[in-house]
Amino acid sequence: MQSFFNLPLSTQLLLVYFLLINIITFIYFGFDKLEAEMHYRRIREITLWILCLIGGSLGGLIGMHFFRHKTKKISFQAVLAVILAAQIWIIYYLIK
Repeated sequence: MQSFFNLPLSTQLLLVYFLLINIITFIYFGFDKLEAEMHYRRIREITLWILCLIGGSLGGLIGMHFFRHKTKKISFQAVLAVILAAQIWIIYYLIK
């Protein structure tokens, strides 16, 4: 198996980007859940969707289930599912 540091620089940067955007998205889901419980101003759904769209969909999905946040809102889950499906299709297309 090839080590991370033996990969091309562009691949390393892309992997670091995806790791960071997924961590940030996960944190945003947790922060929004906390805001909801404390009845403070919430993070807009469009912000959460954009974070998922720019690569944080896995972090969003994990955050949604870990924090039990937005799990009853079918419309939100549907948009997240479409984003995730599109990203999987794009990755598959690029690999093939």
